[in-house]
Amino acid sequence: MKKFFQEFKDFAMRGSVIDLAVGVIVGGAFQKIVNSLVTDIISPILGLFAKENFNGLSLNVMGVSIQYGSFITEVINFIIMAFVIFVMVKTLNKIASFHKKPEEEEQTEKKCPYCMSKIDINAIRCPYCTSILEEEPDEEPTESAL
Repeated sequence: MKKFFQEFKDFAMRGSVIDLAVGVIVGGAFQKIVNSLVTDIISPILGLFAKENFNGLSLNVMGVSIQYGSFITEVINFIIMAFVIFVMVKTLNKIASFHKKPEEEEQTEKKCPYCMSKIDINAIRCPYCTSILEEEPDEEPTESAL
């Protein structure tokens, strides 16, 4: 049981979990701001066209009230939140890419010293000019090889 709690503590204290928790808290606070923006500013402006509060727009069908004004308000909330999250993620990815070191790509090609064509790194004969390529020694020659 002690091992289980230790594993949970290790999991909860990882940086990514803490970052996620902070993101959820900030996101919740930001959502309240966006809801207020849409409910208190955008909906009344849209309500000017409908001549009443936009959230209160509804359609009665056989005694059932369909509140399409409230639905449209929620769609506007979603669009604003999605746009802001998109911009934030794009910005954070761009910032993160500045700090990444470019990974060294493994060389897969070399140039033929005779015809200067690009050929496979493992080739021992050039497929274009058919020259036999000298293999580069991997290590320094020993005294016995001299």
